[in-house]
Amino acid sequence: MSDLIHLLPDSVANQIAAGEVIQRPASVVKELVENAVDAGATEIHVLVTDAGKTCIQVVDNGKGMSETDARLSFERHATSKISQAADLFALHTMGFRGEALASIAAVAEVELKTRRPEDELGTRICIAGSRVTEQEPAACSKGSNFAVKNLFFNVPARRKFLKSNATELNNILAEFERLALVNPHIAFHLYSNDAELFNLPAASMHQRILAVFGKKMDRELLEIKVDTTLVKLSGYVGQPETSRKKGSHQYFFANGRYMRHPYFHRAVMDAYEKLIPVGEQVSYFVYMDVDPASLDINIHPTKTEIKFENEQAIWQILSAVVREALGRFSAVPQIDFDVTDMPSIPAAGPTGEPVRPPIIHYDPTYNPFRQAADRSHAPRDWEKLYADLRHDGRHPTSPDEPTDDPASAAYKEAEPATEEPSLSSLYDDAVGDDTGSRMLQYAGRFIVCPVHSGILLIDQRRAHIRVLFQRCLRRVAEGHTASQGVLFPEIATFSPSEAAVLRGISDDLSAVGFDLSDLGGGSYAINGVPPGIEGQSAVGLLADMVHTAIEKGTDVKEELQQSLALTLANASAIPYGQPLAGPEMVRLVRDLLACPTPAYTPDGLPVMSLIDDADIERLFGR
Repeated sequence: MSDLIHLLPDSVANQIAAGEVIQRPASVVKELVENAVDAGATEIHVLVTDAGKTCIQVVDNGKGMSETDARLSFERHATSKISQAADLFALHTMGFRGEALASIAAVAEVELKTRRPEDELGTRICIAGSRVTEQEPAACSKGSNFAVKNLFFNVPARRKFLKSNATELNNILAEFERLALVNPHIAFHLYSNDAELFNLPAASMHQRILAVFGKKMDRELLEIKVDTTLVKLSGYVGQPETSRKKGSHQYFFANGRYMRHPYFHRAVMDAYEKLIPVGEQVSYFVYMDVDPASLDINIHPTKTEIKFENEQAIWQILSAVVREALGRFSAVPQIDFDVTDMPSIPAAGPTGEPVRPPIIHYDPTYNPFRQAADRSHAPRDWEKLYADLRHDGRHPTSPDEPTDDPASAAYKEAEPATEEPSLSSLYDDAVGDDTGSRMLQYAGRFIVCPVHSGILLIDQRRAHIRVLFQRCLRRVAEGHTASQGVLFPEIATFSPSEAAVLRGISDDLSAVGFDLSDLGGGSYAINGVPPGIEGQSAVGLLADMVHTAIEKGTDVKEELQQSLALTLANASAIPYGQPLAGPEMVRLVRDLLACPTPAYTPDGLPVMSLIDDADIERLFGR
């Protein structure tokens, strides 16, 4: 029997590695820009066409490559970053595996022009599907110029499953922002279809954050800084009042590399405990410098998962420095016992006579407990107190007892009739007449409806969310684009990545009632809003919709419309604690029961609960 195990050809091995390293156009941008950073570039240009599906070009002014290095760089495991296993524990570069260029060349058509500063002529090399098609001397500027065209041209299944241009461009922007934030000393430029999205000159860390996310961040950030033997921490965290449910910018960087770390995220958020509402997040930009020997980066091909040798100690340092920043900027309430600046108390009065303490007269025989125990001091006619309590409308002594209190009248009207109602549907039984005499609002949260089989409890806010959600979807499906104009348009400003997503969902925003005008530079004028959002911030609502689209993607139109409708319904629904009149409760319950799925909100939360007669009888031991 012949041997079964054999070595795979390099072309096949490269495509297998490409499946791990190159997952989408954003992966190509990440790998090429990281190589430019390692090459010592001070200026990097990134140009994408059709969100990188047609072409991705990365131009840098780094050290460049010789003719031999240019050819060898596309071989698998060929790298200049490390030479032995010990180098894995002293990494100071972004790349080290030597798989990126080989993986890119395996699934795309690549053209490289590169020249070292000391060379007069550079090298031009073309590779398609791991096969070198051309290599010749060429005149080019110093550095490297990579052009990656027709990504996944030889892997049609993977190209088919790429998302829409808006989604892929958003992924490219996310990778670009991470690299720009961690390398503020490098100038970055990003172009999409010949339109400039980013122009970031070399700057400080703080200036780079503002350049990427807008100058409004300047008022939201608190600086953190500490230097210990284990870790050197620097960066910024958001003020508690800037917390939000969506759209927070949260970044961890370790030794110049972006990472995801839920454990350290918990350290930051624990410092905000009881300072921000539950479920909300704050922005933070945390830069860590640690000994490379205490890190393990070689875990995942994307290199975003990093293991620390002293995670628990770093957790405590991180949490402490965030708490210190919050306390230093008075984000945490403090009691100040410093009395050095308090005015001194004068020792003499206005006329010069000494100030004497006031004379306090007291009765040494006074004993409040003895007087309370003395029954002779009890008020007379105490029975009237209980008589008044019996007539306050909340605890009537009998159903027939007369009272003028409207609360008592409402209480009596809300009680179920003594006669058993006829067997009918839950809808008619719960609604009753148009006055809402059979309904009662409890605790400003629930609508109580007596029905034939028991008591129906309805969460008023969740019910309104379900009704508004169905109404918004119906308006979009029918093509109604009615918008309520505003007297004074509001201006909403977005970062380049957010503006790109906003352009991708502009048609859906128009369908739900938003009328926007592009003012350029990421600013939009809100000329009209959907009807029924009175009292809501149009700017905040629009930002929530953009961040929802960033999280869920912009590929499936129906899912995006549902997401926008849910965001609009959550923002416009009646709040807890709002009193409802009888007709208002009737209208809300009728609209709810007319919905296709009235028992749950669009995001799966229960809207109503039925307490049947058997459960009520069981509560009273019957």
